[in-house]
Amino acid sequence: MSYIKAEEHLPEELIKEIQKYIQGAQIYIPGVVEKRLHWGEKNGTREKLESRNNSIRELKYSGWKIDDLADHFNLSSDSIRKILYKRKAS
Repeated sequence: MSYIKAEEHLPEELIKEIQKYIQGAQIYIPGVVEKRLHWGEKNGTREKLESRNNSIRELKYSGWKIDDLADHFNLSSDSIRKILYKRKAS
């Protein structure tokens, strides 16, 4: 995570108010909850994993064995089972 200079982005009055509590330290200001992205949404990882998991389910239902899926996707048999038996969130 990179940092930004407060002087370049915040009004002087706000900087002085913050300095009453913290001086010379880095602070983390979380994003607005409504604007936060879930894990993997920004870089596409979530979509890639969901696509992979759907492929695993389709191949399993077309007759592939769990061990063959594990070898093909470089995952453990337990990981394949978790993907196959996980219930979708409503």
